Amino acid sequence: MFARRTQVLRGIFPVLFNNLSILKFDGEGMAYREDRFCYGKNGKYIEHEIKWAGKYGAKGEKRAPRKKATPDQIRRQNQWNKEKLVLRLIRANFHRGDLWITLKFPKGTRMKGKELKEIRKDFLLELRKAYRKRGSELKYICRLEIGKRGGPHIHMTINALPGQSGTADMIQEIWEKYGKYLYFTPLYEDGDFKQLAAYITKPLEKEQIEGQLTLFGDEEDRKIFSAYSHSKNLVLPEQETHRYKRRTVRKLVQEGPKPAPGYYIDRDSIRSGVNPYTGMSYYYYTEIRLREGSEEDWKEGGGG
Repeated sequence: MFARRTQVLRGIFPVLFNNLSILKFDGEGMAYREDRFCYGKNGKYIEHEIKWAGKYGAKGEKRAPRKKATPDQIRRQNQWNKEKLVLRLIRANFHRGDLWITLKFPKGTRMKGKELKEIRKDFLLELRKAYRKRGSELKYICRLEIGKRGGPHIHMTINALPGQSGTADMIQEIWEKYGKYLYFTPLYEDGDFKQLAAYITKPLEKEQIEGQLTLFGDEEDRKIFSAYSHSKNLVLPEQETHRYKRRTVRKLVQEGPKPAPGYYIDRDSIRSGVNPYTGMSYYYYTEIRLREGSEEDWKEGGGG
């Protein structure tokens, strides 16, 4: 029961669990913990989150003094955790050929966040029924947004009907009952969906808060337009935890991570430092499987 409750809370408050590391120490001193996530088709992605006490995790080293995080540190940590979670959801549930769509209304349309949420709800209900009639289940990640001129619109990452054509036409036919324009782009994996995850989770810009939102919005609208939502049938990668006693990570810190056979290190994913909340050192990176017969080995060095 406790494990299940912890898993649920971790999903609701990922920043709390990521910032307040649950690292236990036994009598000999546990110096190293790794949380690993392996997911995607044929185990395409392997994420590593490593935490330890001291500079290298050697025996006898202690965690750094805990510090009170600044508002900016909290904001940046929360944003990174959101991007990381959404990136996992995209990588685990969507693939090349699925769709990134933007649903728009006639020029001059203005509405409150609640009204836009209701339109989204009705649209998704009808779209879900259309998918089931065709023997498939709808999957999506959604973000409501206001344009620079104040026009509301809806962004979605959505799965295409497997083995069938006409997904965009079907969506267009349903959307015309609620809005007007539909723009879509097939998903591609260049950058491995990182840019898409960053866009879906991007915080409201200052001019949005001080400009178009204040024209017709309130605090509730700010919450609506700064949040994302997703279908309940998305798969979230399972976490594997590995604990070691008196394990040093000096080689990892000094030389960097080494990929498993058939993988390369996504150099842009590497993050390291000391968590001010816990005083624990951390190292994060992602391995990505090489495409069979491809020439992606150059990515090992970060692109050149």
